[in-house]
Amino acid sequence: MQAILVASVLALLSLLLPPVSIASSAAVALVTLRRGAFEGLYVLFCSSIAAGLLGLFILGNYQFALLYVAVLWIPVWLISIVLREGRHLALAVEIAILIGIFGVLGFYLLQSEPAVVWKSVLMRMVPANAPVEDIQRTVDGLAHFMTGIVAAGSVFGLLFGLFLARWWQAILYNPGGFRKEYLTLSTHPRLVLGTVLIVITALLTTGSVSEVAWNVSIPLLVLYAFIGTAVLHAVFASIKWSRFAVPMLYLTLFLIPHAILPVALVGLSDPWTNLRKKISNQHTPNGE
Repeated sequence: MQAILVASVLALLSLLLPPVSIASSAAVALVTLRRGAFEGLYVLFCSSIAAGLLGLFILGNYQFALLYVAVLWIPVWLISIVLREGRHLALAVEIAILIGIFGVLGFYLLQSEPAVVWKSVLMRMVPANAPVEDIQRTVDGLAHFMTGIVAAGSVFGLLFGLFLARWWQAILYNPGGFRKEYLTLSTHPRLVLGTVLIVITALLTTGSVSEVAWNVSIPLLVLYAFIGTAVLHAVFASIKWSRFAVPMLYLTLFLIPHAILPVALVGLSDPWTNLRKKISNQHTPNGE
């Protein structure tokens, strides 16, 4: 009942404060991680009804509850099952990325001209007094990548909800467990090679093929951003000024989103550079 209350109330509150949606989905994920798929589904179902009733009485509609079920709660429930049964955080992250990629491909199957759709959406967001020519040029370029950007944003939110739930679980039942799990986050070299192949396809082709390849590569960037962050966290935690360096890493990523790209490159190269293993060897008696 506590999870149902938290999930439904925070879902409604997130209409005013969108980041709160992470805690809402984390409530569903925590029950799933701890009690299993059936009880997680029970919380999801009851939270949907509660959120719909709250929306109906307060806002006059229940559609936002259906949106939460489709976009946030069902995906986080699925990857929570993967993490509970598979016991590997990397696998759950990869499944989340796969959901984002399927979302991109599905949108391209449903819409013959996705860029036209996004242009219409973006132009509605432009202030009336904005310089039309400059804005139009920016919108024309951005519209071709919006499918991937939206998918990546959704995956970020999905994974933040999962990580928050896993952290709560660790605090309650396994102190320090999430830190160890997160700092060893990695992926298989074959997936990295597949990602590189997709990027090369995007660079060497034109038209729809290039556009789809770019939009598929954007959600993949999320995977390597998390891996790169885990690698740099481990590296910075091993230096003398770790108590300042580690918080500065996350503060930089929060304040300067463009920093995600070089961090993702660190994650992309991790199967070959293996910085965390080198650091570990340096701190063993044989490595000193």
